[in-house]
Amino acid sequence: MEVLTVPEMTRADQIAIRDGTPGFALMREAGRAVADVAEAMAERGSILVVAGRGNNGGDGFVAATELAARGRDVSVMLLCDRATLKGDAALAAAAWKGPVLPCDPSVLGRPSLIIDALFGAGLDRPLKGDPHTIVEAINASGVPILAVDLPSGVSGDSGEVMGIAVEASATVTFFRRKPGHLLLPGRVYCGEVEVADIGIEPEVLDEIAPQTFENVPDLWADIFPSPQIDGHKYARGHAVVVSGDMTSTGAARLSARAALRAGAGLVTVASPRDALAVNAAALTAVMVRETESAQQFADLLADKRLNACVIGPGAGVSDRTRSFVLTVLLAGRSLVLDADALTSFAESPEALFAGIKKLTDPQVVLTPHTGEFARLFKTLTAGAAHSKLEQARLAAHTSGAVVLLKGADTVIASPDGRAAITANAPPWLATAGSGDVLAGIIGGMLAQGVPAFEAASMAAWLHGEAAHEFGPGLIAEDLPEALPAVLRNLYDELGIAY
Repeated sequence: MEVLTVPEMTRADQIAIRDGTPGFALMREAGRAVADVAEAMAERGSILVVAGRGNNGGDGFVAATELAARGRDVSVMLLCDRATLKGDAALAAAAWKGPVLPCDPSVLGRPSLIIDALFGAGLDRPLKGDPHTIVEAINASGVPILAVDLPSGVSGDSGEVMGIAVEASATVTFFRRKPGHLLLPGRVYCGEVEVADIGIEPEVLDEIAPQTFENVPDLWADIFPSPQIDGHKYARGHAVVVSGDMTSTGAARLSARAALRAGAGLVTVASPRDALAVNAAALTAVMVRETESAQQFADLLADKRLNACVIGPGAGVSDRTRSFVLTVLLAGRSLVLDADALTSFAESPEALFAGIKKLTDPQVVLTPHTGEFARLFKTLTAGAAHSKLEQARLAAHTSGAVVLLKGADTVIASPDGRAAITANAPPWLATAGSGDVLAGIIGGMLAQGVPAFEAASMAAWLHGEAAHEFGPGLIAEDLPEALPAVLRNLYDELGIAY
């Protein structure tokens, strides 16, 4: 669940060594783990290890020695002069008794498997010269590739490709994943990722105190809402979704149905007068209330049982939308801002952020895609080279809200520094209206009293799982209807009776 940045993983190694585990013992376990996966990937035939000068190369030498001891035909290609290796990498190379080939693409041959042990996660600059040439040749070989720690050329902290990167079939990493395993495009270059135990005790995390997580149920299982036998609909909260005018009502209805499916006890669509008939005709379990002005909206929210709002899907980019957002903030309700609500503040984001920061305990979630993010957080994107993870964190700090930066690698960041990376979204989730459903699921979770960071994290994961549940051919309307099966599976996993 915890995700370690490259400096944090270095720190984990250092703590393990400080506490009595020799560095070479960690390398030996890492190399053995690589050898195990390599054997599973190539049951017969030769294996080529392409090694660099650092500890990643040392892992490769250990893997080669282990595989040779198991009777496999193994060769090592070394990027540097063997005599220049230092530390644990030199010890690993000294134990290798097989051939060491020069770093020359012409001698790659046609092995059954190539093990990429060039750079791993520690690379901090683009690949050029010989490294670029050998990575190019590895990718062109047509041979299955196993990356050690991270495909060489992929940034461990951002997932960015630095010039060129190994296109691995699988990756073995150690102790915990890194952001580069989850963020795009790095996740694509990794293939299947296996996390190996190399003898670092989990207690080192107490000292490191990581703030980045993979968005999986373990992150929020302890507070996932479930109906109680003695409960009632009002105990599960009442969400309000703001509708746009008569020609823009579908998005709000998608959000409203998703909020209801996600567990909100009641959901109301706040509709302008000209859209009342359209919304009322299309909705059944979801209620409809005429809400033309900000004052009418404030009157609606005078009922404190209406505890969560979703504004943005189809709401329109307008003064009305801005005034509705500020009305909710003044009323102190939990709030999801998506789409038009975000763009409505593009020219005056400070007014939005100030309203959020006035709250004693803001439970506000902003859900921009990259275009909306750039409009709302111009100062963070203009000329900046921040990773998606860093951008979301900076935006959360700037706005005072939880920021869910959408995409196939959705990042959820909290103002307190926590961040979660979501990696379960299938490609068919990229369809019109899916973001409206996501906003509604978040609203449903907020209505049930789930804190904003966890509500956004739960919703993003459920959103992806619902898309998996339905499968290809998905349209946005299918997502709320897939949620019951996803929730049943999750309840079974968490041991929640239903």
